[in-house]
Amino acid sequence: MADTPPIPFSEPPYLAGLPSPYYSPSHLKWQKACRAFIDENLNQYAMDWEREEKVPPEVFQKFAAANMLIPTLPAPLPVEWLKRLGVHDILGAVKVEDWDYLHTAIYTDEMSRSGLSGPGASLTTGMSYGVPPIIKFGSNDLQERFLPELLLGKERICIAITEPDAGSDVANIQTTAAMTDDGKHYIVNGAKKWITNGIWSAYATMAVRTSGPGPAGLSLLVVPLLDYPGVSMRPLKCSGMATSGTTYIELDDVRVPVSNLIGQEGMGMKYIMTNFNHERLIIAVGVTRGARVALAAAFEYCLKREAFGKTLMDQPVVRHRLAKCGAMLESQWAWIEQFVYQMTKLSKAEADVELGGLAALAKAQAGIVLDECARCAVLLFGGNGYTKTGQGEIVERIYRDVPGARIPGGSEDVLLDLCVRQLVKNYKNKTMLLERPRGSSKL
Repeated sequence: MADTPPIPFSEPPYLAGLPSPYYSPSHLKWQKACRAFIDENLNQYAMDWEREEKVPPEVFQKFAAANMLIPTLPAPLPVEWLKRLGVHDILGAVKVEDWDYLHTAIYTDEMSRSGLSGPGASLTTGMSYGVPPIIKFGSNDLQERFLPELLLGKERICIAITEPDAGSDVANIQTTAAMTDDGKHYIVNGAKKWITNGIWSAYATMAVRTSGPGPAGLSLLVVPLLDYPGVSMRPLKCSGMATSGTTYIELDDVRVPVSNLIGQEGMGMKYIMTNFNHERLIIAVGVTRGARVALAAAFEYCLKREAFGKTLMDQPVVRHRLAKCGAMLESQWAWIEQFVYQMTKLSKAEADVELGGLAALAKAQAGIVLDECARCAVLLFGGNGYTKTGQGEIVERIYRDVPGARIPGGSEDVLLDLCVRQLVKNYKNKTMLLERPRGSSKL
């Protein structure tokens, strides 16, 4: 039993003593083990590392040794591969074959509990988004060469899609991969920008253009990075997420074996879109926790801060601000829980169709909620929320992380439009299935 009740809005309802239909004993056991490990090895140091703009390399190694990078993969986990590598459970709490998306969501929520996006992203982004295409679409040979080291965290990988002139417009990617005359190598030329974890990665799952314009010309390659001929990398400074390893990658006649092709040539756009659904859901969960940290910090501050002879919490206008943001936050979290539960009940193929557009919407809405909650917190902290040190440091940093929630993984306006277009497409397809063939009507 906790010594004090949780600050309002500081925990999801299921962790604040309220009943939930979603979480089994397996999920609750995992949450306790997960929180203990992450608090000990990440969250208690997260602010110091963000100030220093670097997470020590041994932290990644510690997570890898405990198999605590694996939970960021899409559910179900690659059970056959994990058991081959001697991984049968995570922290002794969950067998890998029993893992579902609710376990994934719990992990993502706990990894984000410091309120800072950078430290957690510095550890998980490459595994979360760079490894799944190899698992889902890679040949047996490709998997044998790369998965053992990647799954165990002995090597690092990143996902490299975005370019200086092609962000959400993925079909406009210009980095080329031209096959040599002997058919043994691709020669890769171009640049990738805003690549999370790139600076430390031995490899990138990279979108390249292997043929003509448009989405049909895109493919995915595993491209070597660190100390590889023709590759140069430099860190990028962004407004937030200082520890996440955001990188600019230049590729000048980089020779990549043809055997590093993921799946088939020309299928890159399909693979990328499939990968985006997991990415957007993970972002939505983590960003919603960031909003929770900001709002709870403001709530706690308002209980003790005095102005005009009484606490801020005694001011009706302050309560009004907190209430509006609280409604947005808890509505968003309830939707995410529902969404994740649906992921546990649908096949991958069904989820890609039914939830693909909604995943985009959930991610976009998470960014909107974070913006509202972070701005509310900064305003209620006043000058302290505008200061990079002191009482308001956490909300000031969260507010700087807001663009990192609303832009990567598909910028907000693009995702809002994508969601509606996908819903319209699904509606029309289902309507056509209900229509009788001509001449079949019986009177």
